[in-house]
Amino acid sequence: MKLLKRIGFYLIGVTIGVYFVQFMWKEKDVSFDYGPDARTLKSIRTKEIKYSEAVQLMISTNQIDTAKINTLLKFSDVDFNKSKPRQKPCAEYFLTGKGNLENIDLYVSRCDSIATIEHINVK
Repeated sequence: MKLLKRIGFYLIGVTIGVYFVQFMWKEKDVSFDYGPDARTLKSIRTKEIKYSEAVQLMISTNQIDTAKINTLLKFSDVDFNKSKPRQKPCAEYFLTGKGNLENIDLYVSRCDSIATIEHINVK
């Protein structure tokens, strides 16, 4: 069997395998949160979200809505220099928005079962 034919069979098998694995992972709702930002954001999203009184006031006066906050909890950067991840009993994180939400910063307190949005800074 010629080398070119072997490479062709190999690529066909890899392609079929990739599609099969992708289909299986989609069914199981698997996510790959390996980076520190992704792990932190996922741990915040999986907890019950509460809002401080200041944030509730901002939401009620339509300065920001919960949809933007949920988007920020998915797509933002965690600034670990401004965060206190080892603070007890609740770690505190400073999140900065990305893309069209980069003018919004969140200050989140993450406890064992509850994550509280403490402060929102709109630039």
